[in-house]
Amino acid sequence: MHIQDSQWSTASALAGGAMMSAATRGRGESSRTTPLRVDAQRNLEHVLRAAREVFGELGYGAPMEDVARRARVGVGTVYRRFPSKDVLVRRIAEEETSRLTEQARAALGQEDEPWSALSRFLRTSVASGAGRLLPPQVLRVGVAEEEARVPQQRSQPGGGELRLVPEEVPVSPLDDPGVAALLDVVGQLVDRARAAGELRADVSVSDVLLVIATAAPSLPDAVQQAAASARLLDILLEGLRSRPSSL
Repeated sequence: MHIQDSQWSTASALAGGAMMSAATRGRGESSRTTPLRVDAQRNLEHVLRAAREVFGELGYGAPMEDVARRARVGVGTVYRRFPSKDVLVRRIAEEETSRLTEQARAALGQEDEPWSALSRFLRTSVASGAGRLLPPQVLRVGVAEEEARVPQQRSQPGGGELRLVPEEVPVSPLDDPGVAALLDVVGQLVDRARAAGELRADVSVSDVLLVIATAAPSLPDAVQQAAASARLLDILLEGLRSRPSSL
């Protein structure tokens, strides 16, 4: 999420007032305001980097104080940029959703073979650690979308007849364009691999996203973490592949 416009407007008004006052006194303030802006930008970058690390290690339930400590700034600095923890969480989640979308598009555009495209996307996203910051609502939306594609069936009371009940299928509004874009491009990867007979027919978009979230453990040692992720992903990929039916 972008920083609220009202905060930037207030900051701009204060800076502008200082400049006007300085001009009245015949002294320029550009030498004072420029370093402040640079420091503010640097602090913002530190906070965002620290938030990715902390939330990646401890989950989105980690307190803002941990983020501030990792960024080596006061917690007040964090709250000046992000007035609530929810705002910071949404910012990080949106950036990670966008990163996953770009990784999926790259795999879709650069790999001709459907299975190679899907596995490349999974390996790239897991290696980047994006699964540890995958927004929980992405998995929920993915489930809703898959359920919406296939109408449910239910037995009639007192009989074995089945009827379609699409009105009872939970459909997500997908009012978040970032989430919608991610589901769309991952859906293309899934559909291609399924149509080629290389992906199990029961594997859904939400299953693929769940693999990303599962195969990205957080371990203190970076080498062990990479090895564990690669090994777990190999096992999960084998579980996703279609197998010829035995006679």
